[in-house]
Amino acid sequence: MAKLEVRGIRGGYGDVTVLKDVSLEVHDREVVALVGANGAGKSTLLRTISGLLRPTAGEIHFAGARIDHAAPHHVVELGFVQVPEGKQLFPQMTVEENLLVGAMCPRARGDRQQSLEEIYGLFGEIADKRKRQAGSLSGGEQQMVAVGRALMARPTILAMDEPSLGLAPVVVDRLFDVLTRIRQGGLTILIIEQNVQQALEMADRGYVMESGHVVLQGAGRELLDNEHLKTHYLGV
Repeated sequence: MAKLEVRGIRGGYGDVTVLKDVSLEVHDREVVALVGANGAGKSTLLRTISGLLRPTAGEIHFAGARIDHAAPHHVVELGFVQVPEGKQLFPQMTVEENLLVGAMCPRARGDRQQSLEEIYGLFGEIADKRKRQAGSLSGGEQQMVAVGRALMARPTILAMDEPSLGLAPVVVDRLFDVLTRIRQGGLTILIIEQNVQQALEMADRGYVMESGHVVLQGAGRELLDNEHLKTHYLGV
């Protein structure tokens, strides 16, 4: 049974329809990659699942509940937690204060200290900078804080919107190493990623979006061998 099921979702911004009958599933302990060109509708879909946008048609089911018209805080409380594109930290607050923001929902408050220790164990780079302002960190370190903040909410699905955007290749490799460790721990991950090769290599399954539609889906490795994807996204 799917942990997250999106059925025939349509929606967008005002009168502009971006998503056109999009359907996908994410199963327990899977890594699912959502890839495609800029403007394909990937981030819009993630915002719709998160409750930040309301669909005009279709249904979204998560954790046994229908959430397509649920408030964002309710979606988080159910366990669907998003790492937004662009990090969106509080730059004047310390690293640790930013992390603790992630543990404000009731499901996570009681585990705050344990969660902090786990985050610092995953991201040693920010452990010794916990009292520094988040805005003073490098882009890679800020992304680590953003991922850590989401993990502080004790998600059952971690959704990530372009986590490698703007990061140096060595930092991207480090981030994907941590994601691999997280998935080995059993966490379900839904990732939107511009680095198609790296995302699909890690993913159990993938979906390719174009112009608001899902045009390809399948096992991550199988999609990497797809001629359309090779030509349009991998430059092969």
